[in-house]
Amino acid sequence: MTSSDFHKHLRRNLTDAERKLWGALRNRQLQGNKFRRQVPLATYVVDFVCMEKQVVVEVDGGQHLDSAKDAKRTAALEDQGFQVLRFWNNEVLQNLDGVLQVILENLEKR
Repeated sequence: MTSSDFHKHLRRNLTDAERKLWGALRNRQLQGNKFRRQVPLATYVVDFVCMEKQVVVEVDGGQHLDSAKDAKRTAALEDQGFQVLRFWNNEVLQNLDGVLQVILENLEKR
């Protein structure tokens, strides 16, 4: 599977938490900020990104707990000037308004 095919596969197969967050981010619904989903950046595919503000939003399940791979990925993206925000699936599913508030606060700082 090529990287293009991979990110298209991810885009078609969002998790429940990703789908819920995308519903709130798409079409500039968050204070006019444009987000894209499942976007290739460098050697990674990020869940969501606002290119204008260089903010990446990742939605993680339990497999990401204390992940050295995720720490390396975050550092690589930060080295390229991106801010990386990480949320657990249950945070998105149970407290979407709180997650959106954190995202918005970080967008406003940039």
